[in-house]
Amino acid sequence: MRYLPDGEQMKKADQYTIQQIGVPSVVLMERAALKIVEVLEEKKKDLRRPLIVCGSGNNGGDGFAVARLLAEKGCHVDVLFTGRESSMTEECRLQAQIDKNLGINLFTEIPEKEYTVIIDAIFGVGLCREVAGHYRDVIGWMNRQTAQKVAVDIPSGICSATGKVLGIAFQAELTVSMACQKRGCALYPGQICAGEVVPVTIGIDPEYFFEQKSVCMTYDKKELGNLLPERKEDSHKGSFGRVLMITGSPGMAGAAYLSATAAYTVGAGLVQIYTAEENRQVLQGLLPEAIISCYREYDEEKLDQLIGWADVICIGCGLGQSSRSEKILLHTIEKAKCPCVIDADGLNLLAGRKDLYKKLGKNMILTPHMKEMSRLTGISVSEIAERRFEVLHRFTEESPCICVLKDSRTIVAQKDRQNFLNLAGNAAMAKGGSGDVLAGVITGLLAQGMDGFQSAVTGVFLHACGGDEARDKKGGYSVLARDLIHGIQVAMKKAKECN
Repeated sequence: MRYLPDGEQMKKADQYTIQQIGVPSVVLMERAALKIVEVLEEKKKDLRRPLIVCGSGNNGGDGFAVARLLAEKGCHVDVLFTGRESSMTEECRLQAQIDKNLGINLFTEIPEKEYTVIIDAIFGVGLCREVAGHYRDVIGWMNRQTAQKVAVDIPSGICSATGKVLGIAFQAELTVSMACQKRGCALYPGQICAGEVVPVTIGIDPEYFFEQKSVCMTYDKKELGNLLPERKEDSHKGSFGRVLMITGSPGMAGAAYLSATAAYTVGAGLVQIYTAEENRQVLQGLLPEAIISCYREYDEEKLDQLIGWADVICIGCGLGQSSRSEKILLHTIEKAKCPCVIDADGLNLLAGRKDLYKKLGKNMILTPHMKEMSRLTGISVSEIAERRFEVLHRFTEESPCICVLKDSRTIVAQKDRQNFLNLAGNAAMAKGGSGDVLAGVITGLLAQGMDGFQSAVTGVFLHACGGDEARDKKGGYSVLARDLIHGIQVAMKKAKECN
């Protein structure tokens, strides 16, 4: 697990290291410069004629220190100072003075020379305003150059909390990030501007964020094997849970098939699909491993029997939004004592009953995409995209449920838990049926006794890893939802073999 702090959270960790641990700020700066140069050499950047562009804050101080270290290695270094001398921090002023004492070429106007690499150290993680004036001109000039481009900590112009471009942003191919990758470099479009992100250790312990509930965390693929549930040798199908999939209105057998198959794929012991009678023949042919139970009309007695049988319920995939579907959903929410995953049409039906939000238990997992989240909250998609963490925080404060907000960067949130931000997956997964597979994956993990929040986190991550495997096999255009299931099988096998 690793952490993805925003600028304010990182500043607090920085201050804790300086004030409580006792590591001087200038020592952190020296370590940062050493690590930046180390990464530049490891990544084989062309350091014959580097230009370091420095601001007046500590990010600029890092840049001045890098210039000195490169000059000591014999590089022909130039430094462009874009800040205000009156605004320089103490550490930045010190590093700039050392460069002057060493005779490093320092100037304040945009040069007409060509460089092999441009290193951006203008703004750090604290930037929260639109970039304008001289700064905008400098960043625009930097972006137009043919030199290799590297950012210090975060590309100048990117909001460290949201990944938003604040007017203009430096287009880096490599970002060397202090202690942790910043959240804004993991979200779009910040991720595009950051390029490859390499976190480096400088003396700030990332475990400082362990108790900080507002800090996002994520996983790397090498950790997947440790996240998957164990399967004891002396087990039987009952050991791995009974899953009830309430899915598929007439003509929507595909959603029922994909979600049920995904639940089986990740290890659920027994899956029963409760669906419209019209889907029986198709599902029996597609998935003979599943029990198929069907309805023609709303049957409360039958529904109660199935709810009582299940260890886990998934409801909503292709369910439709008829009055019959609404009755099935509301009765399930009222009567179910086991964990439930509510997806797709289940969410759209729930959006009309906001009085139920506070009644959703801690074992309820909602999996909305951005439009479904808009219906649930009454907030526009654009506003959710702008303030997704704030919207999720408010939603989960009002309801004890777990919320999986699906997007190119999916977030899993629950009250009093650290948000999980998924960095795996790819654009090939943006196809119909992908959400049905995810709902099934989360349900199948729940069935094996995993904690609800961890099931959602692991399910999102595993689903994305499967998407990467599917893309590697089928390419970026041709991946179908069914290919994700095979990709998940491959990802799980690899993870356990590596583990």
